[in-house]
Amino acid sequence: MNKSILKFFKLILFLFLLMLLFPPIAYSENNQTQVITVTVDDTVTAGTAQQVSRAIQVAEAQEAEAVVILLNTPGGLVNATLEMLEDITNTDIPIITYVTPQGAIAASAGTFILISGDIAAMSPGTTCGAAMPVTMGGATESTQAADEKTINLLAEHVRGIAEEKGRPGDIAEKFVTENLSLTYNRALEEGIIEVVANNLPELLEIVDGREVTTQAGIITLNTAGAEIIALEKNAVEQITHLVSNPQIAVILMMVGIYGLIIGFNSPGFFVPEVLGGISLLLGLYGLGLFEVNLLAGLLILLGLVLLIAEAFTPAYGILGIGGVVSIVLGIVFLPMEPMMPNEWFGTFRVLAVSIGLISALFVFLILTNIVRLRKKNVVHGKKEFSFDEAVVIEELNPKGLIKVQGEIWRATSSDGSTISEGVSVKAVDRQGMLVVVEPLSNKEE
Repeated sequence: MNKSILKFFKLILFLFLLMLLFPPIAYSENNQTQVITVTVDDTVTAGTAQQVSRAIQVAEAQEAEAVVILLNTPGGLVNATLEMLEDITNTDIPIITYVTPQGAIAASAGTFILISGDIAAMSPGTTCGAAMPVTMGGATESTQAADEKTINLLAEHVRGIAEEKGRPGDIAEKFVTENLSLTYNRALEEGIIEVVANNLPELLEIVDGREVTTQAGIITLNTAGAEIIALEKNAVEQITHLVSNPQIAVILMMVGIYGLIIGFNSPGFFVPEVLGGISLLLGLYGLGLFEVNLLAGLLILLGLVLLIAEAFTPAYGILGIGGVVSIVLGIVFLPMEPMMPNEWFGTFRVLAVSIGLISALFVFLILTNIVRLRKKNVVHGKKEFSFDEAVVIEELNPKGLIKVQGEIWRATSSDGSTISEGVSVKAVDRQGMLVVVEPLSNKEE
């Protein structure tokens, strides 16, 4: 079993390294101009930033006409967003940011990405803005505005990006300071975007022939009829995208801790320890990809220590209950990501309560097992087999073998007499590894 598990994980590691070293790249089979597209349709994470960075690298290597970032996101991680803005700003390839399809939004972090494009576009029925940074609120509210320092910093940053791209800095600043939102037509009127297009081919037709300024200087776009190459997330980016989501990272960390606790209490099975170790490492890696509250992290750590202490040194639930409360409070205040959507924080609170309930169940199971164990009779010692029925499987003359409680033991007759094979006997004592028995018929008489 150990060798099979080891071979399995070696294979997974080998495939993972292959995907890491040789990510799939799309190449054109003709001389047609190319446009690389990358879709940001979920929470912006470290995996998203990696995907956009790779899209730009592929576009540079293939001398593509442009990279189009298709946006439909409610927000995301600050560090990941800033990494994307840095890559967008420091490339020779024209970057087109496009909020699509109809009904899509580019809120919070998505607004920063939209404004950073050399050309910004939106589909009809789309919305951008609502980029005021938030933080976890008190007991009666899910979120509240972040501190003034954070608001001012992000407001100045988005203003600088907008002005660098020739867009009105005062409007961009209001996205952060006043939580301003704009529909596609108002965004066009205010100069936040340059194009409204129903779909990607129409957008490429509209921007064809326009001039944009990149690190390479002024470039005239030649995008009409260009070959569209969609760049999907590779395996590494998908894993990073998954574990850098704060909710997933916390779940992985808790699964890892519980897996290790269960594994250490049930040695020899290996699966809980292996899965627990992998989950814990992935969870800790994910925690390092977003901003966390140090105090909240310490509360989670304290809670885990208390749960482990309850598991190994039972304290009638006192340590366990304290651990559950500490973990829930820690999880609630763990993420410090001001550009996540308001709904996300509410979901994160539900996650914290759910993990708290699971932890409480874990403590209850521990206490139940402890009570059950304390009610059991001693299973080792001189009276381990007292008055248990057994069968002679090798003649006692006066010593031989018996089968008792499904186990084979050496035995001797109590009076030194011979007892034949197959006779039912009763254990009356134990002398070390030797069970003392007498014929069952004698006791019944």
